[in-house]
Amino acid sequence: MEESGISVDQMMNRNKKKSYPARGKRYSRAQKEEILEYARDNDVEAAAEKFGTTETSIYEWRRSLKRRGGSDSKPGAKVELEDPKAERDQRILGMWRRHRGYGPSQIRNMLRRSGFKVSVGTARHVMEENGYLPPTLKRTEHIGRYEAGRPRELYHLDFYHFYVHKQKQCVLFIEDDFSRFIAGWTMVPTEKADPVIETFDLSVQRYGRPDGVMTDRGSAFHSWKGLSRFEALLEEYEINYYMAREAAVNGKVEALNANFQKECVEQHEFMDLTDAARGIGHWVEHYNHQRTHHGLGGLLVPADRYYGLAEQTLKRIERGLGADAPELTNPDSRGLDLFRVVSYGGKPQIWLMGEKIFG
Repeated sequence: MEESGISVDQMMNRNKKKSYPARGKRYSRAQKEEILEYARDNDVEAAAEKFGTTETSIYEWRRSLKRRGGSDSKPGAKVELEDPKAERDQRILGMWRRHRGYGPSQIRNMLRRSGFKVSVGTARHVMEENGYLPPTLKRTEHIGRYEAGRPRELYHLDFYHFYVHKQKQCVLFIEDDFSRFIAGWTMVPTEKADPVIETFDLSVQRYGRPDGVMTDRGSAFHSWKGLSRFEALLEEYEINYYMAREAAVNGKVEALNANFQKECVEQHEFMDLTDAARGIGHWVEHYNHQRTHHGLGGLLVPADRYYGLAEQTLKRIERGLGADAPELTNPDSRGLDLFRVVSYGGKPQIWLMGEKIFG
């Protein structure tokens, strides 16, 4: 059967060709040099429009040139682009060697956040070629997922136990549910109410009062006979208290404990308690401000959400600029809830630095 001089076989072959996506455009070394020179004389946006490429590609070519010691800021500068495969492997292995507790997905996200694109499969392949052994995981279904709608709506508190040369230590973490930001921590020999109250007070003074707090049934938090000292503190602050009867309900801080074990405790042999406290402090700082989190979409770090920088950070990543910009990480640019006016039961209240001063 034929229609307008075209056979059925020809029509089927034509449809098959249309079903395959077009292959991405490839640029030779000379073309990249020309595009970079045009971007130097004009700007990146104009170069991307003129040559039909993306701004992200141009920025990545610029970074590649600078890493090789060259510069496109001088007239007549010669572009010397490095081997993309060698550079890719070097970036993957460099990130993995700095963070041995990370898996391929986490390495991919960290590199993507810094402005370098690579797939999870490629990261896994390169890491396995260099000694990475995938862990055997027993996955369980999470029941009753939930997430707070804003920072400081709900804090999770929990202890993690570990040993420093046969000396048992307990690390208390205070984690924000919405952002996974660690708003406070301390290391003590035993679980007691005093360090919990002191650490929580410091957290409130620094970041403001949360609306709710969730803990397990540990004796440092809860008392079976009357009101515990920590519960009395929460009542004084007028903070809602939730007690998790199952570990899964307090799952976010349980996951934090697991990450702390894998990425900090198992990666370092602390010399003494002072060295342990110093190492934990460095890990908390890295966790809050540099470590990407799967629960936040893979590219954001807890500080992005906690300080309200998520949208700004994602825009920078999409443009290929990298997220670790001074204007985003400078403490002077971060928001702090200093003064709040709220209403509980129709009665107005005024809070200053997390402390109620009226109502």
